Amino acid sequence: MRIGFITGVNGQDGSYLAELLLEKNYYVYGIVRRSSQFNTQRIEHLISHPNFKYFYGDVTDSLSLSNVLSSIENLHSNDEIERFEIYNLAAQSHVRVSFDIPDYTAQVDAIGTLRLLELIKTLKNKNVVRFYQASTSELYGKVLEIPQTEKTPFNPQSPYAIAKLYSYHIVKNYREAYGLFACNGILFNHESERRGPTFVTRKITIGLGNILKGKADKITLGNLDAKRDWGHAKDYVYGMWLMLQQDKPDDFVLSTGEQYSVREFVERSFKLKGINIKWRGEGVNEEGYDGDKVYIDVSPKYFRPTEVDTLLGDSSKAREMLNWVPQITFDELVKRMVDEDCN
Repeated sequence: MRIGFITGVNGQDGSYLAELLLEKNYYVYGIVRRSSQFNTQRIEHLISHPNFKYFYGDVTDSLSLSNVLSSIENLHSNDEIERFEIYNLAAQSHVRVSFDIPDYTAQVDAIGTLRLLELIKTLKNKNVVRFYQASTSELYGKVLEIPQTEKTPFNPQSPYAIAKLYSYHIVKNYREAYGLFACNGILFNHESERRGPTFVTRKITIGLGNILKGKADKITLGNLDAKRDWGHAKDYVYGMWLMLQQDKPDDFVLSTGEQYSVREFVERSFKLKGINIKWRGEGVNEEGYDGDKVYIDVSPKYFRPTEVDTLLGDSSKAREMLNWVPQITFDELVKRMVDEDCN
């Protein structure tokens, strides 16, 4: 019997990972932060599955984590469990917002990881536990080399990235100090139809849908020239799973090796709906238009205090050691998101 436990199971990555593990006949458990509004939309289709269960919990609350992990262990006898895979996907994951709530970001993204690692040491089944930590390409920040690999020096530029840097190193430390099977996945940007609406790619496709439906006139964005290595989340959660199937724990970059700007994401999204975006002006005065209509404008409030201008990953290690290759192209990613939000 294999068990998967996912923090942030109701997020983009968590929902795709839960689906993957259920397809592989795991018992899948997750925690969801309690909210006054429904926040389980991404996992509603899984709730009736006999091998799926979620609990309310929070990585800022050690007691809730301990209670959930104990409950999971008590649902299965010790000799039944072949593998107990823990995927820490919970995060305050919005980089711009981390400048506004740095303390909370640190509590979730840094100390939350430490809480989980400490609790793993107390589990009855700790010898069969394998731990995955969701790390991020934002660690590279103002990049010191292009492309970025597992050996590229980190240079984080936000409270989010700095909190994630703590998690990255504490995972390595617990792996070396206590022999835990613990991996960091340094994932470059991965999007999908399930991406949160405040993230720039989904903001673009939802905004396009609202324009086409007559609900909005334009989309207001920040840095149009930021370049990212964008893949689809479904490919990336498969890479997470592969990391925990290896004989030895290690850290891996997952990326497509291709780079596109926010501007290009806009152009390709709009073109799918017959709108050919052109540009005029500079900086915060720049506009994206077609004919007489302005569809895109720029606001300084969406710029970060310290920008990360370019991220481009080299996932050669994962491709060689994990046999991981992303299947969904950038154009297919954009099309899926546009189809979801504009039809």
